[in-house]
Amino acid sequence: MVLQVDDVIKRFNTNLALDCCSLRVEQGEVIGLLGPNGAGKTTCIRSIIGLIGIDEGSITVFGMPQDGKNKTIRSKIGYVTQEITLYEDMSGKDNLAFFASLYGMSKTDIQIRIAEVGKLIGLEGRLGDKVKHYSGGMKRRLNIGCALMHKPALIIMDEPTVGIDPQSRSFILQSVKELAKGGATIIYTSHYIEEVEAVASRIYIMDNGHIIADGTLRDLIARIQGDHFIEVEVRLASEQKRKELLGLGDVKEVALEGNRYTIVVPGGIPILDKVVLCLSEQGLVTINTKQPNLEDVFLTLTGKQLRDEVAS
Repeated sequence: MVLQVDDVIKRFNTNLALDCCSLRVEQGEVIGLLGPNGAGKTTCIRSIIGLIGIDEGSITVFGMPQDGKNKTIRSKIGYVTQEITLYEDMSGKDNLAFFASLYGMSKTDIQIRIAEVGKLIGLEGRLGDKVKHYSGGMKRRLNIGCALMHKPALIIMDEPTVGIDPQSRSFILQSVKELAKGGATIIYTSHYIEEVEAVASRIYIMDNGHIIADGTLRDLIARIQGDHFIEVEVRLASEQKRKELLGLGDVKEVALEGNRYTIVVPGGIPILDKVVLCLSEQGLVTINTKQPNLEDVFLTLTGKQLRDEVAS
């Protein structure tokens, strides 16, 4: 067991950021921590690393209690922050060397590791350039590389792809897969569902500071396998109409995104005619039913949709 978080509570004044939060991470797992902005993911991660204290509960990392002062724990963790923490006037190579030196690596080991990490993050040809000349995606990749230099036993990536181009995002996800193949233990936090689906061997869903579900992707989908999902696009949707749909008998959840309603109903319940009648005045465009996926699991459990277009 690499990590145990047991019933952790963390308050910021009157705000309850973590509410009896519990999770487990075993060696070699890639854990996806999924939740909307403000769910408590970053607070959870910073508590695990020891950057902030907790009010109640316990956190054990590598069999040692996390009290924020244990240098052994910190030396075994590679933390990829949401914020890019690089020195713009230094080269990519010098950034990698600097962060490696903080962990006491020798100059010889640093040079060997720079070559390995540069290849992993796809920047081997640009490491001599100053960071201020990098694109946003390149900076994100170098940010990851700095956290990998000391070969950490636990890699924590907190929203590592926020605000970057699709090509860089794809490269980062591929890098995570390569690390996983090598046996790395990774916690990957995101509000991008497709990223968590792509890399995680097990998933925790977090909302309002609390873990509301966990399991493999197959396990989580199986929890709602009996539900049907109806997607209805109209010309002019409204929150009032969403509430009317939710008031129809047997409707479990209704989410509204743009002009599209996603309606969750128990399997075998004939409700399509009621839906059409309810929305007829809004100008029906399309009606589809679909098999459940991870986004549907989140919708069913929280009554919310993760809005991928919103930056963290």
